[in-house]
Amino acid sequence: MSSEEWLAVAGKTFVVTGGSSGIGDAIVKELIADGANVVNADLKPGKYQADKLLWVETDVTSKAAVDNLVAKTLAHFGTIDGLVNNAGINIPRILVDPKAPDGQYVIDEANYDKMFNVNVKSVFLLSSAIGKVLVKNHHGAIVNMSSESGLEGSQGASVYSATKGAINGFTRAWAKELGQYDVRVIGVAPGVLEATGLRTIEYEEGLAYSRHITVEQLRAGYSKTSTIPLGRSGKLAEVANLVAFFLSDRAGYMTGQTVNVSGGKSRG
Repeated sequence: MSSEEWLAVAGKTFVVTGGSSGIGDAIVKELIADGANVVNADLKPGKYQADKLLWVETDVTSKAAVDNLVAKTLAHFGTIDGLVNNAGINIPRILVDPKAPDGQYVIDEANYDKMFNVNVKSVFLLSSAIGKVLVKNHHGAIVNMSSESGLEGSQGASVYSATKGAINGFTRAWAKELGQYDVRVIGVAPGVLEATGLRTIEYEEGLAYSRHITVEQLRAGYSKTSTIPLGRSGKLAEVANLVAFFLSDRAGYMTGQTVNVSGGKSRG
């Protein structure tokens, strides 16, 4: 039996935010391979193209843009069966820097607001708008992309960790609210993953500074897997596979949880 036959999502329509790169791109490709219709809500189109893939230019922090996305999705595909809140941003910053109290790597209001708008406000806006469709249909799922750092915290990424912690709260609460309408809400928290184009030099410089190491040492750390029982970094496709499963009726009795995809990595 093929994955398309097993998941039985062929012909269903899913909205994926931030689907043009990284994990989002992998999710889009997996769902298309499984026969689903996919709407990529991103500011820019991805390189991947397919007949069942619709890109709608979307600022996920804008209610007007989100309403436009939902309207275009319904006009094109007729309904919506699920949402993947994947769009996110991480700007490495620290709370206090004794060497430079007002330095460029100290959390300021602007980068705080940007991360919470993209990572949290967007999840509220998308889930509210698409949740109305799912509730009306008495069927569907919302998958929220969390992170290992949202469960354990991360040095140099406290605001990012806080945004993911907020999403975990959304997941638990909305699962309780929407379960009566047969709508499931579930979280996915990836750990260390293979490299993507999202690791910019600006990102690496900020993270390295926050951890008192060089960029070269930071990059060397990417390949260290001694704390991961499976002994390797995760693959984007492995996260995408799990998301597709959660969107399908095969996961019909799973809701309110945030599931790690971390190769068994823990503090112990």
